[in-house]
Amino acid sequence: MTDDLFDSPKPDAGRAAAPLAERLRPAEIDRMIGQTHLLGPGMPLRLAFESGRLHSMILWGPPGVGKTTLARLTAHHFNADFIQISAVLAGVKEIREAVERARMNQTQGRQTILFVDEVHRFNKAQQDAFLPHVESGLVTFIGATTENPSFEVVGALLSRAQVYVLKSFDEAELATLLHRALEQGGLHLNLTPEAEKLLVAYADGDGRRLINLVEQLAMAALTAKRAEADAEFVASALSPSLRRFDKGGEAFYDQISALHKSVRGSDPDASLYWFCRMLDGGADPRYLARRIVRMAWEDIGLADPRGTEIALNAADTYERLGSPEGELALAQALLYLACAPKSNAAYMAYNQARAFVREDGSREVPIHLRNAPTKLMKELGYGRAYRYAHDEPEAYAAGETYFPDDLARPPRFYTPTPRGLEGKIAEKLAHLRELDRAAAVRKK
Repeated sequence: MTDDLFDSPKPDAGRAAAPLAERLRPAEIDRMIGQTHLLGPGMPLRLAFESGRLHSMILWGPPGVGKTTLARLTAHHFNADFIQISAVLAGVKEIREAVERARMNQTQGRQTILFVDEVHRFNKAQQDAFLPHVESGLVTFIGATTENPSFEVVGALLSRAQVYVLKSFDEAELATLLHRALEQGGLHLNLTPEAEKLLVAYADGDGRRLINLVEQLAMAALTAKRAEADAEFVASALSPSLRRFDKGGEAFYDQISALHKSVRGSDPDASLYWFCRMLDGGADPRYLARRIVRMAWEDIGLADPRGTEIALNAADTYERLGSPEGELALAQALLYLACAPKSNAAYMAYNQARAFVREDGSREVPIHLRNAPTKLMKELGYGRAYRYAHDEPEAYAAGETYFPDDLARPPRFYTPTPRGLEGKIAEKLAHLRELDRAAAVRKK
């Protein structure tokens, strides 16, 4: 297998007028660069091609890694009619036309591949509409998605298709793609090594983006009457968009998960890295501020209550200053939280208490804990025998109970850790429980 991604077949007039990415699209599977975990010797898709048996599949991966190209090459390899529809643009009319065309192919003994780009954008009913045609063998379904198909593709369709995960291009693969574009794209453009590295960095793992950038750069060089582009010219001629980052997609949630876990894992450097990655990708700093406050309450808690104060102050500072000044406050709060002692004891106690109350019955409030604002309530005994804690030694009513009377074994939800301030809290609670035990002995 060669490592060409977009190695062009013989050009023709139609292809010459097409965008560079289309002109460089490979005509054979062996010309495709990358995805060696799928297409290398003995790998799943390579074995599928060699078996001669066509099957439905879902291609899951980030933009610009060859999902559409791979679907087209599959149709070419199996000599199948390739019907492409976009979930963004297609409706019932396009789906019906595709099915009719597949039926005509079937009468002629030809297979049909129905390729649905961005299949995750179809709703459940639309996805279900493909099922009978996939089950009957009328079409071989290939869906492309940038989102996790476990969440975005209906189970019935998912169970009938093999999921293949495509990966972003690494720097070496992007460099190879760049050279092929320069050699075969007819651009008449030379790049310095520094310019090549900058273009690869701008591409951020996206092959389509790299080709588009090269095409834009070639046009800029032609306008400037330059035969060679250095890094300075690349930086001035291109305005690369932000890194690949779908604010509602899986990459977004993967990165916020990495940020949260870096803080929880007490790694200040990784915390800053993911914070800056998300800012660089276009994340709303206000959203990050809310998440930072959540981290303080969930993972630091009473081990260091200053963490929540610092997180809230940072969020408020951002509201006052905006970007970029306010982002420093958020970064500082992250560093503090990452370095602070950790405790999720309050978080766990809250969840356990919620679960207990949800499953338990509606028990009466003990009569000694009830207020008695009226004469009748006093006559009924409301508040009688209540012990005012401030009048007791150490301001603690040893042996007093505050749970419902019919709760035989009152639960304990909160178990403080020995870390930070919570260690002191643990000592205090242990002392109070000793006072309770002593009071119980005295009652006997």
